[in-house]
Amino acid sequence: MQFSVGVEYAFHSLFYLVDMPEGKPVGIRQIAELHGITESYLSKVFAKLRKAGLVRSVPGVKGGYELARPAEDVSFWDIVEAVEGPSHFFQCAEIRKKNIFVDDPSVFTDKCPCLIKVVMVEAEELLRDRLRARSLRWLRDQVCRDFPERKKLAMAEWAKGL
Repeated sequence: MQFSVGVEYAFHSLFYLVDMPEGKPVGIRQIAELHGITESYLSKVFAKLRKAGLVRSVPGVKGGYELARPAEDVSFWDIVEAVEGPSHFFQCAEIRKKNIFVDDPSVFTDKCPCLIKVVMVEAEELLRDRLRARSLRWLRDQVCRDFPERKKLAMAEWAKGL
């Protein structure tokens, strides 16, 4: 399993929206320049985040994006699912039913689940639960906790200049 680079782009970009005042959106160009990434790909990521209800777009010359809900209500899983989609990591095609040693494939019912699928789904749920337990606010608080004052001031100046 590997998440696309869009997940990383989303996390790092949303990080800078956490403390932005409501009504002060940040443009894709500014976020892309901040990270040294392509504006076009970041726009696609933000379209997914908007569709998932994590950000809202503000039209106009001074428009851009802002968080659509409080940072404490945006989980890591919300972000991953917005970018990667809701499908499961493991796709079971029930090939055990086609195995040459199986005499009667009808024995494989819901009462006799594929144990490989059971374990994979359990593992995925553990991952999802762990990601649901961490929020965008948690990330911001953890990362900024040890920032030197000059870095905090530089970030505030960046936001002020938008």
